[in-house]
Amino acid sequence: MNTVQPIRSKEKINAMKVQLKAMNYKYYMMFILGINVGLRVSDILRLRVGDVVDVEHVTIREKKTGKTKRFLLNKKMQKEISNYVRTIGLEQDDYLIYSTRVNGNGEYVISREWAYRVLNKASKMVGLNEVGTHTMRKTFGYWHYKQYHDIALLQEIFNHSAPSITLRYIGIRDEDKDESMKNFYL
Repeated sequence: MNTVQPIRSKEKINAMKVQLKAMNYKYYMMFILGINVGLRVSDILRLRVGDVVDVEHVTIREKKTGKTKRFLLNKKMQKEISNYVRTIGLEQDDYLIYSTRVNGNGEYVISREWAYRVLNKASKMVGLNEVGTHTMRKTFGYWHYKQYHDIALLQEIFNHSAPSITLRYIGIRDEDKDESMKNFYL
């Protein structure tokens, strides 16, 4: 399995938004949820319209850990979701990131594999490498850390057991090591 990286350029993030929206509005919505809320793709894909419309806080049971997670949807995210749902014409019980095909469980939801293909295709079109579904979550973590410099809070958001894990996860350690070596010469 290849290691994916956060998107460290706001220009590339915006290029991804444009590319994904051109591909399909639902892929744009999946991406902005991932980079602004920090959920795993498996949890994003399980969200239903009723879980996220007209609410400030969302409570889910994480697929990977089985733990309950509560998170805030800020005003900008609420507006994005409302515009999306209204534009697409989704109902309360519909999957937010819906599929036009039924999966093996009889549900209209896209798979993690399909989400990966979509993100990977869009990333190549905007000149990014090392992108996968986890890139969204890592991008959230990277930019959250850059804005607030609170690794303990981010560790709690991600439910990591140690700050060192969170720093490594979002690629800060590698970036800091590289920066320290740029001008070091004896």
